Amino acid sequence: MSSALFVALVLPALAGAHFYVWWRTVRATTSPGSWWRRAGTVLIVLLGLLLVAAPPGERALPPALATAVGWPGFTWMAGLLYLTLALLAGEAVRPLLMRVARRRLAGDTAAEDGRGRSRGADSAPGPDVPVPASADGLLASRRLFVSRVVAVAAGTAAGAAVGYGAYTALGPPRVRHLVVPLARLGPQAHGFRIALISDIHLNVLVGRSRTRQLVDLLNRTEPDLVALVGDLVEDADVKVQGRAAEPLKDLRAPHGAYYVTGNHEFYSGAEQWVRFVRGLGLRPLRNERVALPGFDLAGVEDASGADHGAGPDYEAALGGRDRDRAVVLLAHQPAQVTQAARYGVDLQLSGHTHGGQLWPFTRLASLVEPDVAGLSRYGDTVLYVSRGTGFWGPPVRLDADPEITVVELASPRA
Repeated sequence: MSSALFVALVLPALAGAHFYVWWRTVRATTSPGSWWRRAGTVLIVLLGLLLVAAPPGERALPPALATAVGWPGFTWMAGLLYLTLALLAGEAVRPLLMRVARRRLAGDTAAEDGRGRSRGADSAPGPDVPVPASADGLLASRRLFVSRVVAVAAGTAAGAAVGYGAYTALGPPRVRHLVVPLARLGPQAHGFRIALISDIHLNVLVGRSRTRQLVDLLNRTEPDLVALVGDLVEDADVKVQGRAAEPLKDLRAPHGAYYVTGNHEFYSGAEQWVRFVRGLGLRPLRNERVALPGFDLAGVEDASGADHGAGPDYEAALGGRDRDRAVVLLAHQPAQVTQAARYGVDLQLSGHTHGGQLWPFTRLASLVEPDVAGLSRYGDTVLYVSRGTGFWGPPVRLDADPEITVVELASPRA
């Protein structure tokens, strides 16, 4: 996103969200001039500044400082989202709570004035019973109480969502097993196991220990082949995140480990990462294919590479092949399946979407990306989209568990 577009669109939206959160959690719950109001205002302003500073800080700040800014800044991205949603939900509850408060206050006032009398349920003070001017102070007090109840409830819900989402994002990914029949798969490849991993997103918040955890999980699946389908890093140079990626050299699979670029490699400088990954023992597939027992394995550059002079070349990767052999294509973005289907690809393995990463985007993402996660079919081409193992921005995953997928190929001729 360009700086001008960020200033014109994103900053006003962020400012509006922060003002709304401040209004409902600070101004509406504290007294003017109180210590609590001053402290709450400073806290929300500080969190807003950290949120804005965290993304550019990944590249502009020294690693230790980038991490110190990144943890609160990126985490607050999710906190702001869920606190805003929870407070908006509270807007529906607030009038009901105030109605109850007004009813009780009207009844109490009537009793104190000596006008109370025994009433049946049908004659109880209604929501529109006027409150005497003498009770204005009590009404303001109860309004303050309602605001505090809603703010505390919203904060608790948002905190629970972010906490659980962080536990999910930073914990070990789920290992999924999937059997995919391919009509043209040779019988010698029946039961061939591809361990698929995508979107590790090494960044200022996760590093070498995360990669080691993923490598150990991959090796325990005992795959025949490992496929890493892009976004190994999040906008970082090899000199910054190279050490974090080094455990990939310990991947173990009889037919090796393969790699294709993702959009974030091109944001970081794809050539340096391709060289580095090759040095770790992975084989980059850059618009090319290799013959394996019973099928071909192909890989294309990410679609974003076209802006950097290194876009996908489907003809180079898939043209002129033996059409009697099945072909499995590694391509970072699910949208690349349109071209893959035209070339008769049997199975495309992708990532990129993170499964939406955060609710409600996990449910809304399908409006712009029809293939957010899991299996789908385009004519004779099967597409599988991994939810990935990392995260972009906030270290939070909600409704989109990280995953490693073991794809077992099945041949009807076995």
